[in-house]
Amino acid sequence: MKVLIVGSGGREHAIAVSAAKSPDVEKLYCAPGNAGIGRIAECVPIGAMEFEKLAAFAKEQAVDFTIIGMDDPLVGGIVDVFEAAGLKVFGPRKNAAILEGSKAFSKDLMKKYNIPTAAYETFDDPVDALAYLETAKLPVVLKADGLALGKGVLICNTLEEAKEGVKSIMEDKKFGAAGNRMVVEEFMTGREVSVLSFTDGKTIRIMSSAQDHKRAKDGDQGLNTGGMGTFSPSPFYTKEVDAFCQKYIYQATVDAMAAEGRQYVGVIFFGLMLTEDGPKVLEYNARFGDPEAQVVLPRMKNDMVEVMRACVEGRLDEIQLAFEDNAAVCVVLASDGYPVAYEKGYPIEGLERFEKTEDYYCFHAGTALKDGKIVTNGGRVLGVTAKGADLKDARRKAYEAADWVQFENKYMRHDIGKAIDDV
Repeated sequence: MKVLIVGSGGREHAIAVSAAKSPDVEKLYCAPGNAGIGRIAECVPIGAMEFEKLAAFAKEQAVDFTIIGMDDPLVGGIVDVFEAAGLKVFGPRKNAAILEGSKAFSKDLMKKYNIPTAAYETFDDPVDALAYLETAKLPVVLKADGLALGKGVLICNTLEEAKEGVKSIMEDKKFGAAGNRMVVEEFMTGREVSVLSFTDGKTIRIMSSAQDHKRAKDGDQGLNTGGMGTFSPSPFYTKEVDAFCQKYIYQATVDAMAAEGRQYVGVIFFGLMLTEDGPKVLEYNARFGDPEAQVVLPRMKNDMVEVMRACVEGRLDEIQLAFEDNAAVCVVLASDGYPVAYEKGYPIEGLERFEKTEDYYCFHAGTALKDGKIVTNGGRVLGVTAKGADLKDARRKAYEAADWVQFENKYMRHDIGKAIDDV
């Protein structure tokens, strides 16, 4: 079968690597792709938001199955366009992708269906938000309602910080139209865990847990980013936590969306906070996490394409997911200055070692081909992933492999997975 992947980052490279393993896949396309994806798939110069062009390409090439990797096209309704053209596509429709597209919607959904989450208030007017903050318990979390590349969340410890945050989100529009509406949320403490899942709108199957590192600098300092590294599984995601989430969060979310007439087919990403009062939902995403996909998919034993087809065909109840009894750690190699300002176009050296070494992966995020040479082309450039017998072994190997790669202004955190030393 012919498969098309929509997207251009490290997540899409990880999806492409998994798709290429499927015995049913004869031809792989990616639009628009990147330099790394181009080694295993034919990259197509069509943007992820060019829905009609993508659907037309899929029809012209007789593509059998399309996988949408990115949040923007999902929230924008790409699945609806593909389905209207009679094409098989994996991902939630527009009316279901709102689970990520609007934080206000997801918070209201959780409140209505008693899904554990932080207390919150929603505001359309900055004046009302400022008035509320005068009496709110600090610290608070401010969240732009819409998509903001994983960066539209501000943790404010003082009233002054909170007021400045309202101005930044709602008045200065730091995150664009995503800040037209804002959620003010109670600040929760505990361990964060990311849990990915497949669902066909009725059945849900949970993947192995992971933990992301959002802050730009060591020690969880600096600005929020799209993710500087991750590890899987999380030692903090115990059997007791899983049992609670299965009962009160996972199936409850799928059932709630169905009850609202928004049947959800695709991947649901559950961002969880393990609080003293039990697990609570921090956020939902309507697709694989990035870089969580880079540590979860390499450990999955199943044929990923077959699982996705089962979701689209409403037969996920026939599938049981299986993961390797090991661990994986991903260290993101970024351009110094990310996520604010950085230079690109620098040649990358050392990538060939990954092609000859088992259990090591180099997922391209922001790369391009220039004069036959792979160069940096973004803030997050590469995701270096290693599998090991356990988390400490995988962490050691990931940092070993991170040193194989060199490019000017290379930057990385040095404490990805350090939390496992506390276990």
